[in-house]
Amino acid sequence: MRLPCQEGVAQRTGVHYHLSHMDGWQPVRRKYYLMVPFLIAINSFVFVVWQYYMPPPMNPGFVWMNENFTTSWQFLAQGRPWGLLTSVFSHNLLLHFFINMFVLHSFGTLMERVMGSMSFLRFYLVAGIMGSLAHCVVSYTLIGNPEIQALGASGAIAGVLLYFALLFPREKILLFGLIPIPALIGALMFIGLDLWGLSAQARGGGLPIGHGAHLGGAFTGIFFYFLHRKLRRRRRFDPYFS
Repeated sequence: MRLPCQEGVAQRTGVHYHLSHMDGWQPVRRKYYLMVPFLIAINSFVFVVWQYYMPPPMNPGFVWMNENFTTSWQFLAQGRPWGLLTSVFSHNLLLHFFINMFVLHSFGTLMERVMGSMSFLRFYLVAGIMGSLAHCVVSYTLIGNPEIQALGASGAIAGVLLYFALLFPREKILLFGLIPIPALIGALMFIGLDLWGLSAQARGGGLPIGHGAHLGGAFTGIFFYFLHRKLRRRRRFDPYFS
């Protein structure tokens, strides 16, 4: 899925303003938004490092990357929690890297304008970490294999997609780059596909895809959306709340 026309959404909401008429964000008059390019640059650097240390498995550099830029329940049990964050910036396959960065640019650019750069960064990191943690939990509890490693920005991006879909439920996105559908419908299809995939993995089948990470990030996006709505209503009706 991708966003076919960011400019159309930006014109309706105001490119240089948070959505004050939708969820109480304060106006931000800024000309440049650099957080998404910064995130893409970090992912690109880590991807290049992975390629430098290929081929696996005995290359010492590859072993170090594998131990520090992926995450799993086993790694958490061994006392390596930093993988929950570093894995969010980690890709070692070109197609995986390209798709994630394309979607991050398509949706993240607008969401950075909507939320502000630092708020977007905080949300992105939380969604990514929760996606990583969800992968670790489901691989141990549902799939029964605590050694399954995961890497990639998919959990964080799933959070961005769901937040976008709840803010702009009627905005058209292109499914498979061809079929225009409302953003909310696309998001629900995304969640349904991951639930189905996770169910198949729990039965010993399915594809080697991090459905748990996708769902962890997606539900983080849903949580943040409704949390912000609640805070907005409280600010509106409680003069002592700030």
